[in-house]
Amino acid sequence: MADYCTLDELKAAMRITDDIDNALLDQSIDAASRWVDGYCQRSFTVASGTASRDFVPSGRFEPLYIDDVTSVESIKIDDDLDYSFATTLTNGVDYQLEPVRGTADGIAFPYFRIIPVEDGYWPTWGGRATVRVEGTFGWPAVPDPVKIATILHAQRIYTRFSSPAGVISFGDMGAIRVSKFVDPDVELLLTPYRKLQF
Repeated sequence: MADYCTLDELKAAMRITDDIDNALLDQSIDAASRWVDGYCQRSFTVASGTASRDFVPSGRFEPLYIDDVTSVESIKIDDDLDYSFATTLTNGVDYQLEPVRGTADGIAFPYFRIIPVEDGYWPTWGGRATVRVEGTFGWPAVPDPVKIATILHAQRIYTRFSSPAGVISFGDMGAIRVSKFVDPDVELLLTPYRKLQF
């Protein structure tokens, strides 16, 4: 999976000019990027090429949440449950892609949800994947807030190598420990991108 910032971007943010810890910095970037994936419940991989992915509907007329996709070539359903996906649906007649105008709360988003409209429906059968989406999955580019959040979190991970016991320093009140909570700036940057809210 792709990382959401480069080694040079992290080193510039940390004012590091040597190459001594490049391996640790790279690992910190990868760990931070995967943490962002988990926190947001989505991947910000840049779209490349087309692919087909199958999805399990939660109900015949319920919204179907899919992986982020920048363009959709076709949506097919396995109407007779023989894994053939022989029925091709028509945009605007059987389904509607959302967000409709490519934005959610004013932020540009790929499509992440499909709504059945008119006579459209999803075949449902015992948790089987009955909807096949063919398209270009991923994002046009990593959003800047995601990149910045990754840099901030990668810095936190990297600096933990200097405080393996979780103690940053000592003050008048004793040990100053690493907070177990998400950095408030990272949380602020990523909150609009969390899939949990949709």
